[in-house]
Formats: sequence, structure tokens, C-alpha cells
Amino acid sequence: MRRSARRSGRLVTGAAATAAVATLATGCGADGKVGASRPPAIDLAKLPQATTFTTLRGLPLDIEPSTADAGTVVHPSATVPVSSEPGGPPVAALPNRQLDGPTWVPVIDTRPGWRRVLLPSRPNGTTGWIPESAARLTTAHTPYAVRVRTKARRLTITKSDRRIGSWTVAVGATKTPTPTGRTFMLALLKPSRPTFSPLVLPVGSHSETLDTFGGGPGTVAFHGWNDASVFGKAVTHGCVRVPAAALAELAKVPLGTPVVVTE
Repeated sequence: MRRSARRSGRLVTGAAATAAVATLATGCGADGKVGASRPPAIDLAKLPQATTFTTLRGLPLDIEPSTADAGTVVHPSATVPVSSEPGGPPVAALPNRQLDGPTWVPVIDTRPGWRRVLLPSRPNGTTGWIPESAARLTTAHTPYAVRVRTKARRLTITKSDRRIGSWTVAVGATKTPTPTGRTFMLALLKPSRPTFSPLVLPVGSHSETLDTFGGGPGTVAFHGWNDASVFGKAVTHGCVRVPAAALAELAKVPLGTPVVVTE
């Protein structure tokens, strides 16, 4: 669970969903009388930012944490407001970039004009509703799904319901377990001076027992390891250590792809 230099990401083809930016303002009637006022414009920069470094309050948690269906992912071209329900007031803001790369989040529910997405902040499983009218949303479909079974120490990647591979991995120790539930591929980092792994792939979840780790926010990640004897054991601080072949396949998985961790 370490922060590193920069990242890159890629997504499978998808159609851009465009919408006009909504401007909120107060107004008067045409005859000079005070008309029905609109809510004042909201400064999104002053709202809690939905990033891996923050804890968000007042937002619903994921109610289907074991679902790993491949599906729709979205990327906002600008910071968008996040509400606890469709049409509700913004309580947070989702920036268009995370960890020096583009923000891609999975869509888990829809309502007319609104999309419910998984967010990368604490507590784990936090979700929120973003309006389609708030900014241009690039929409794509990911055919991939990633599953980790902690008791079996097993990582499995599928594409279009076909198994790409399955590997024995190392997971969190008893006192620092890998958190279970549904999350997503958040970033792909390439450390400028790699030590234990040439790539680090953070996900949108955090350790439930460590507030910080290595100077970072305790973000869980997939990464390699230079000692193969750890694979098949519960020895990490919450991250998932994977063999080189698994790391190479994970690097091909688009950002925003669902990741489900179960016991």
C-alpha cells in the first residue's frame, strides 16, 4: 500500500456521453418582481474530494459487495458533484484525475440523468450519484473482472466471462487483512525506482486496520514481489502480492474495472 510516481491507464472502446454544463443562478421575474430563486452555484473545490486520500460522510455504501460483473465505467472531463441520492444536494466532488492519471469509476446503478458509481474514498464501499448533466462523461465498457479469494489465496482474471488466468497470491495477514467487498482498479503506477515491483496497481479500497502505510493513506494495491516463497500465504499489510505473470495481465485491465475480494 505505497504511493508511487506516475501512472497510465487505458480503457476499451466506448461512446462518449455528452451533456451541457448546468449553470445555477438566482433570478428575477421579467416584470422586475422577485422570481423563484434557484440554488446558488456550488464551489466544488470547497467540497470533500472523492479521492483515495479522503474519508467521505453522508454517502450510501455498496449493497452488492460480492458482484463483479463487467460493465459500464465513466470518466468525467472535469470535477463533478456527488450526491447521496439522485437530485440531492452535492456532499462531495469527484475530480477528473486521481494519482496523476484519469479518474475512471464503475457504474453500479442508473436513474434518468444520474449514475451511481463506486468511489475511491474511505469508508470502503462508499458510493455516490453523479449527474450526467454536470460535465462531459466519457463512457466505456470493460469486459474484464477481477476476483480475489483470500482464504484460497487466489487471484482470477476474466474477460468476457472467459478466464484469462488464475494465480496463487499472498494476501493480508491476520492483523492486517485484505479488505473484502467490491472495489475497482484505480491506477497503474510505474515507480521511477522500482524495488519490490515494477508496477503498483492501487484499487479503490483501504486497509481496515491501518490508517496510513508507508506515508500513504493505506490504499490497497496489487503489486509484484521479489520472493516467490510468500505466494500462498497471508503475510502482507493488506495488499495483494502477485507473481510476475499475474502482474502483466493486471496491467492490461482497464481502469474502473470491478475488483471483488471475498473470503
